[in-house]
Amino acid sequence: MAQTGRKICMSSQFEGMPTAANFSLVEEPLPPVEDGGVLCETVFLSVDPYMRSYSRNMKDGDTMMGQTLSRVVESRNPNYNKGDLVLYYSGWRDRFVVSNPEEARPWMLQKADYIPEGCQSSLALGVLGMPGATAYFGLLEICKPVKAGETVLVNAAAGAVGAVVGQLAKIHGCRVVGFAGSDEKVEYLRQIGFDEAVNYKTMVSLDDVLRTVCPNGVDIYFDNVGGAFSDTVLTHMNQYGRVSVCGCISQYNNTTASLGPRMQGLMISKQIRMEGFLVLRWKERWMEAMDHLAKLIREDKLKFRETVVDGFENAPDALIGILTGTNLGKMVVRCHP
Repeated sequence: MAQTGRKICMSSQFEGMPTAANFSLVEEPLPPVEDGGVLCETVFLSVDPYMRSYSRNMKDGDTMMGQTLSRVVESRNPNYNKGDLVLYYSGWRDRFVVSNPEEARPWMLQKADYIPEGCQSSLALGVLGMPGATAYFGLLEICKPVKAGETVLVNAAAGAVGAVVGQLAKIHGCRVVGFAGSDEKVEYLRQIGFDEAVNYKTMVSLDDVLRTVCPNGVDIYFDNVGGAFSDTVLTHMNQYGRVSVCGCISQYNNTTASLGPRMQGLMISKQIRMEGFLVLRWKERWMEAMDHLAKLIREDKLKFRETVVDGFENAPDALIGILTGTNLGKMVVRCHP
């Protein structure tokens, strides 16, 4: 009897904020598992803000993109055993076949066998996955040198990336200021060691707030938000400031291009270095980041939180949730126990 799986497709282009009507749940036949292949069943599905931005490159009917943590349920490959947990960019699928894992680069099937004992396996999609690597390289490479005593500002600071950035900066002796979208998130940032934490939804003037929480200016700005928020922060940067442009979630749902101040003059006069990045730039150094972050977790120096949505079919709700800020920490969908 032929096996089937389910996938979630983008049935129509998003116009502004995605809605449930933009998605469709589809059953698909799976190919047989041949020599060298594996059949996987998704345990956790990653949901990340970048999916909204990249959706502009998708066509109606395409499978939603994304990484999964999956369990091997059938293997005809000597390198993978039944029961192994693996990472793969399968898209939003609850079951899938990888015909030749060794040739699937750069999205090769990767064993998730580096999670510290006693930690939940879903960390391979969060602090010990792409978001953790994004924080590690986005701060320590893009903003180097990260020096003790510097002021580091992080927005979307209670998310999967921002919370790790802030804690890494503290470990390097920096003064860390975080912005988040609720009082609960602000309290969480204080618990994990941020020196200052601000609910941006209740402030009147970002300019005034920055004068208070960053009285000596900003040396490093890790930007997940973009837009008017970043326009203001840049005016508070110090000489030789570094800006790591990780995301621009404030603009992902825009239906028209937004215009803002032209910052080239400011960047020249303050000698600011601003750089955007994609984390796969460091794919050859991936395990460097994973080993370092896992060590910090074992030493109880790195804290993390997850927001878990149950049910594969609820992945669209999870994406809408992360775009509206309902998550605290990493957002994952639990598909199979």
